[in-house]
Amino acid sequence: MEIKAQEVAKLRALTNAGMMDCKKALEESGGDFDKAVEYLRKKGAATSAKRADKEAKEGFIAAYAHGGRIASMVEINCETDFVAKNKDFQEFVRDIAMQVAASSPQYISREDVPKKVIEKEKEIKLEKLAGQKKPKGILDKIIEGKLEKFYEQACLMDQPYIKDTDIKVTDFVNEKVASIGEKIQIRRFERFEIGK
Repeated sequence: MEIKAQEVAKLRALTNAGMMDCKKALEESGGDFDKAVEYLRKKGAATSAKRADKEAKEGFIAAYAHGGRIASMVEINCETDFVAKNKDFQEFVRDIAMQVAASSPQYISREDVPKKVIEKEKEIKLEKLAGQKKPKGILDKIIEGKLEKFYEQACLMDQPYIKDTDIKVTDFVNEKVASIGEKIQIRRFERFEIGK
């Protein structure tokens, strides 16, 4: 199947992936645009996993402010100074800063949530369900589902990405890893809000 240059360009504009990666994705998916996007997302997750043991000592700090009432700062690290100085990478960091300002996460990932916080959340959810007479197995599944909702609100990487709510922040990060070919690590963030 012949893939047209404008299709490759359209996929590249949408995903920010390299031209050759976009062409291969379209070939692998038989020209199906949605499948090509999914292919690139999976490739991003695979690239991210491969680069997990690399050191990310360079990076960029970005700030975002909204209406003088909410602001955030984010530090995101990468492997090289070349990428840290790249405008595309810096824009990516600003997008994450905007996510932090808009969605108010408490932690970077679910691995950062202290065990006592998770236990307290479970306890609260169990108390709310105390009146319902459900078997323990069903209760455990309900609690697990409610914990997933907690992670989606409290953990940056689990939140729906504000510019495309069909994906999570972790998918957005993996796509960026695939397009630049380096490990990216969200090191820390801070959010400020008037009166809080």
